[in-house]
Amino acid sequence: MAELDFHLVADVSSDDAPAVEPVLRQFVNGGITTVPGGFHIEATMTGTSARDLNRSLLSALRRAERRTRLRSEWTAGGVTERFFDYVPKGTRPRGSQTQS
Repeated sequence: MAELDFHLVADVSSDDAPAVEPVLRQFVNGGITTVPGGFHIEATMTGTSARDLNRSLLSALRRAERRTRLRSEWTAGGVTERFFDYVPKGTRPRGSQTQS
């Protein structure tokens, strides 16, 4: 399967943000901003699927701190896939807005 470049926009929250930060900085090559209770990420990552990249990122973060949460959007090929932790929350064409 061909690898794609995914644009990642995510929020990481953790009960121990200082423990998670080094893992996050090692795993993600992009913009990481510290926010209250965690981090905001905007980066580009390469992989075969958004699901695999999301699972790899969250698993690495949870090895550092089990009570870490990840809300993420992965965009490639004009499609954005949203996740909360390991659970897919929907797919939409890039640029479309969902109503809450």
